Amino acid sequence: MSTRSLDIVPLLAGRGGANASGEAVSPLAHALQCAALARRDGAGDEVVLAALLHDVGHLIGGAEDTPRSHHGMWGARLLRSFVPPRVAWLVEHHVVAKRYLCTVDAAYVETLSAVSRRSWLAQGGRLDRAALEELEGAPNLLDVLRIRRWDDLAKDPHAMAPPLEAYRELLESCFGPQSWERPLAVRSPVRGAFPATWSS
Repeated sequence: MSTRSLDIVPLLAGRGGANASGEAVSPLAHALQCAALARRDGAGDEVVLAALLHDVGHLIGGAEDTPRSHHGMWGARLLRSFVPPRVAWLVEHHVVAKRYLCTVDAAYVETLSAVSRRSWLAQGGRLDRAALEELEGAPNLLDVLRIRRWDDLAKDPHAMAPPLEAYRELLESCFGPQSWERPLAVRSPVRGAFPATWSS
């Protein structure tokens, strides 16, 4: 990790709260719900941080996901100099984890939102045998599958999640001092009732 700093809070609270399209919640609400589910289930700090930041790539890239270039990769590239390697790996591979689950469990595809199903196809659809075996050999497989499951659940427009400031210590330990002057988006619990232009 680097001693440089990255003011990531305005990105999460600004762009993450302002996007608009397919899913029933904003990217910020989705991130906060995902991190809250991770904490509820007793995940460690690195997994919680990855859950919080897993879709940050959507906030920095305007391109469509493809099998060779997707928001998991873009997010990991942004984060890699600041977070533990495991966090960057989890962020990068949560896209492939969806493809993995769709490959090994046909019923899982039916649980995806319509937007997530479309993005799954854009991201490459089912994995081939080599990619499947490669992911199955990864030491963080179970953690990335947990993040994927929370990702699917964290789209509830009625859920209330703790605010971004609840992760202040965790964020500042990696990214340095942050701008916390957006009181509504940062300090208040967030209900997920915004449309969003993303799909995980």
